[in-house]
Amino acid sequence: MGGIVQKETVVFGGGCFWCTEAVFLRLGGVLSVTPGYAGGTTKRPTYEQVVTGATGHAEVVRIEYDPDVTSFHDLLTVFFATHNGTTPNRQGSDVGTQYRSMILYATEAQRREAEAFIRDMENDGATKMVTEIVPLEAFYPAEEYHRNYFEKHGDAPYCQAVIRPKLGKLEDRFHSLLKENV
Repeated sequence: MGGIVQKETVVFGGGCFWCTEAVFLRLGGVLSVTPGYAGGTTKRPTYEQVVTGATGHAEVVRIEYDPDVTSFHDLLTVFFATHNGTTPNRQGSDVGTQYRSMILYATEAQRREAEAFIRDMENDGATKMVTEIVPLEAFYPAEEYHRNYFEKHGDAPYCQAVIRPKLGKLEDRFHSLLKENV
């Protein structure tokens, strides 16, 4: 019989949530990944509203994880290795505030660790990071058709051109962090 599973939550915005979801679903210790919207002012926004940039929301993923299996530091490492935290309001060809880089923390410990992580990256010679670090105030799950998008549509051109290379990078660099059945 197993022990009680610990659970912590963080929300990351790293561009298209289809990409970010596919990456974090593969990590050991990740219990769930839910695409959605956060960081804006409109209550219960729809995808059609968010993509206009008018709601202030970013496409994000809510990650529930077991800190006894994977650390917040590991999540930050993968987050910054699989998206560009130096370009404001842009990830590849996705442009707009809805694609900004952000960490919406659930605890003060996460905030401090995220700030230190970024500071260390900048001190190690990285370009100035533009990733926002803000408290999570509201998270709105995306519509059902966005969930598990890569698993459902992996052969689609966007998935092959954008998501598949991110997953290859993940597998090459972070094999030890992946779930065993990936």
